[in-house]
Amino acid sequence: MGTASSYDNDFYAWAMEQAALIRAGNLAAIDLENVAEEIESMGRSEKRELINRLNVLLLHLLKWQYQPSFQGRSWRLSIEEQRYRLKGHLRDNPSLKAKVPEAIADAYHIAQVEAERETGLPRSTFPDTCPWSFEQINTPDFWPEA
Repeated sequence: MGTASSYDNDFYAWAMEQAALIRAGNLAAIDLENVAEEIESMGRSEKRELINRLNVLLLHLLKWQYQPSFQGRSWRLSIEEQRYRLKGHLRDNPSLKAKVPEAIADAYHIAQVEAERETGLPRSTFPDTCPWSFEQINTPDFWPEA
């Protein structure tokens, strides 16, 4: 089975074949275009994970601030968990720190939509842009007040 055919029809077999070729030093036989595409895709995936972590964290911070009567253990633990996961993700991918401002903006807009849906409050309740700095978002003792 040729590399292009493997890539299109059996990704796992293609990936194992490419890894074996790289390890064997047979660089001329590598499917360079598709390998490059997959490496770029992995990078985009790491950025999406950053946005997802920030989204969950920002959503819970919004709910914490705008629905104080519902503050509870579950929300507190979700916020703590996402802070921990966010720190770990940035520790594993330090170059993503340069993307944090853009990721916060993207994640916050998604969090606004979800907050409107989950709280029943109108979107106009929430600020147009993220009201917290990255340092606040990531600080264990930061809890927004109503």
